[in-house]
Amino acid sequence: MEKRKLSFWEIWNMSFGFLGIQMGFALQNANASRILQIFGADVHELSWFWIIAPLMGLIVQPVIGHYSDKTWGRFGRRKPFFLVGAILASVGLILMPQANIFISVLPALWVGAGMLMIMDASFNIAMEPFRALVGDNLRTDQRTAGFSIQTSLIGFGAVIGSALPYVLTNYFQISNNAVPGSIPLNLKLSFIIGAAVLIASILVTLFTTKEYTPEELANFEDPQSEVDVPSEEKSKLTDIFTDFAKMPTTMRQLSWVQFFSWFGLFGMWVFTTPAIAHHIYGLPLSDTSSQQYQDAGDWVGILFGVYNLVSAIIALFFLPYIAKKIGRKSTHAVSLIIGGIGLISIYFMPNEDWVVLPMILIGVAWASILAMPYAILAGSIAPKKMGVYMGIFNFFVVIPQIVNALIGGPIVKYLYNGDAIYALITSGVSFLIAALLVYKVKDVDDTIQK
Repeated sequence: MEKRKLSFWEIWNMSFGFLGIQMGFALQNANASRILQIFGADVHELSWFWIIAPLMGLIVQPVIGHYSDKTWGRFGRRKPFFLVGAILASVGLILMPQANIFISVLPALWVGAGMLMIMDASFNIAMEPFRALVGDNLRTDQRTAGFSIQTSLIGFGAVIGSALPYVLTNYFQISNNAVPGSIPLNLKLSFIIGAAVLIASILVTLFTTKEYTPEELANFEDPQSEVDVPSEEKSKLTDIFTDFAKMPTTMRQLSWVQFFSWFGLFGMWVFTTPAIAHHIYGLPLSDTSSQQYQDAGDWVGILFGVYNLVSAIIALFFLPYIAKKIGRKSTHAVSLIIGGIGLISIYFMPNEDWVVLPMILIGVAWASILAMPYAILAGSIAPKKMGVYMGIFNFFVVIPQIVNALIGGPIVKYLYNGDAIYALITSGVSFLIAALLVYKVKDVDDTIQK
């Protein structure tokens, strides 16, 4: 048997929930460091707070992947996890910028960090089944397009989330100023709006997408898959460790590409706000509450929106076609090189407007990072193991972030003397290393046109 070829809009609706997930994720990425600094975190401590994010991914995604592989009920296989994750993430989004209302119980900084943990755990509950759903529902010749459409929705959601605080202030006159230690109103409203959009977009996927039953998937075994799945396998959580030991060769090779890609991304997300505020706006390292600092923080949201918008356009209109012409590996390597150059070039930008140019280059890499590794990986995994291996693959997304979280702050403090712009240069070099490692990867069902 062969899976049905899906239309563009069927694939679009299947991944539409990612729009809301990434809108919330973008609000977190662009503003968590700013919020934590407002609550009292020093710049060299930011990466330690951010370690919560990859730890949640390390723990949650393989477990969710394992159980979503083994679960089937009246609501489907992957869809129940979408909904639960979306509800919990919405709670975290609403409460994180409101952390100071709990100050009678705990310091606002720790409440903010706790809400960050809730958001990250919940985003991971929702995200992993979305990756697996693309592998479940799409044929081999549609996988690149499927992950590219998913990436474009990620990009559109991230654009909205990243730009929302700036838009509320500059177009709707919502104040971005606040007394020291308090979160501006534009940020609070942005997070509430993000929570609402997250729930709404997940519901679109839930009501428009049909999942294959386990019996149907059993008839779609890919003969090229590197993973042998026994016909009478019993579900045990400890199987995750067995699956890890038996991971496909392609996954092992991609792990190094992912390590350096996500090491670089984590550094960018954590240190862009202080880097732009100090290096581009010329503010002192100790300034975390002035009007100029708030303006810098809002502008970082716009910059993050730029790279996500570019990512969405590249993924939707160009990535699948380029991959058919030159192969997925070459597409990914070139994209990483372009992104690495973009990160390094931020150092040389004369003012905040010029930083848009590096962000365009970073957007090219981000589009490929969100699509190409998963498209390459999906061809090496048996359908019955799609969820757990997509979850295990997340190890190679979160481990580099944990490493950066542990060493990034001390490096900025002691090696870079508190100047975060050098952390962005380090991220750029990491992208270039990842590009070199792409060529060692075996793509078992590359769609390059002969």
